[in-house]
Amino acid sequence: MSVWPNTLPVSPSLSGREGALVSVSIDVDPRRLESLLEALAQTSFPINPQICHAAAVVYLDADGREETRTATLVEFPAYEGRLDEVRNALHSCGFDPASVCSTSMLDEIHREPRAARRRLKHPLPAVH
Repeated sequence: MSVWPNTLPVSPSLSGREGALVSVSIDVDPRRLESLLEALAQTSFPINPQICHAAAVVYLDADGREETRTATLVEFPAYEGRLDEVRNALHSCGFDPASVCSTSMLDEIHREPRAARRRLKHPLPAVH
């Protein structure tokens, strides 16, 4: 008799009481980076962000058109159950809660180191 289940999960994940562990990324205008970090400091859990300047982000339009842009990304791990708290903290400081993107931590770990982030945007954001 084995204590291990006979079936594997369809999509393996790193999970805890608050759901799956995810990698959170938020693209931000570099001039608003400090304000974003202050917004994240409002959460009830510690965030130790990694800041990636000039990261390549591929924006996908609804019609499948792709456009690669450079962006400043703020990335950190969090549990899925905390994502609403992150979005609410951003919203309270004037940021778009939809700018929060999350990826399974296992997918993030297995991602090619230089692979561009892919984001679905409707429509493509204007270039300033």
